[in-house]
Amino acid sequence: MTAIRLLLVDDDPLVRAGLSFMLGGADDIEIVGEAADGGEVEALVDRTRPDVVLMDIRMPAVDGLTATERLRGREDAPQVVVLTTFHADEQVLRALRVGAAGFVLKDTPPAEIIAAVRRVAAGDPVLSPAVTRQLMRHAVGTGPDTRRTRARDRIGVLNDREREVAVAVGRGLANAEIASGLFMSVATVKTHVSRILAKLDLNNRVQIALLAYDAGLLEEEQEEH
Repeated sequence: MTAIRLLLVDDDPLVRAGLSFMLGGADDIEIVGEAADGGEVEALVDRTRPDVVLMDIRMPAVDGLTATERLRGREDAPQVVVLTTFHADEQVLRALRVGAAGFVLKDTPPAEIIAAVRRVAAGDPVLSPAVTRQLMRHAVGTGPDTRRTRARDRIGVLNDREREVAVAVGRGLANAEIASGLFMSVATVKTHVSRILAKLDLNNRVQIALLAYDAGLLEEEQEEH
């Protein structure tokens, strides 16, 4: 089994030491580097080729949001999990919008942080349906009024089936749940998700969910039921 290559980014040396001790004990995780600021991240990624970056969001020089955006704009970008002290912080939302695969709270139990790293390395977002709903409630009503118009324009390129899948992703449902609800196979759901990502030029399911919320699709679905 190939170990998951992990890069730690946090300006607090004690936090880095704790994470290194905790995560380094997992047989399938190899810590390939540490950085104290977002400005160091790109060079370290070039040198260490991590699969996952655990990224503090608040750092004094280059913050985690900027570093995440820079990383996700690269080819073969590593997955990014944001470290934060808040559930529904505006900076967390912005990090998810630019391509972070999820977030974990700094006081999350060690086993859950390890599980989060494993999930992201496997291509799954680190957001439970409950946390997704909480974030989306925070997201709705934030930002300029033009956000909904822009989101609706982007969603408009999807066909009806893709739109249904996008709404289901926005509700925080897993592929198996979407397949059951829309009477299709899991493989077909995965195909639709891949097409949605390609059509909308998005990185992951979290961004699909945010766009569906921005466009008001989940409110429409609630009204229909």
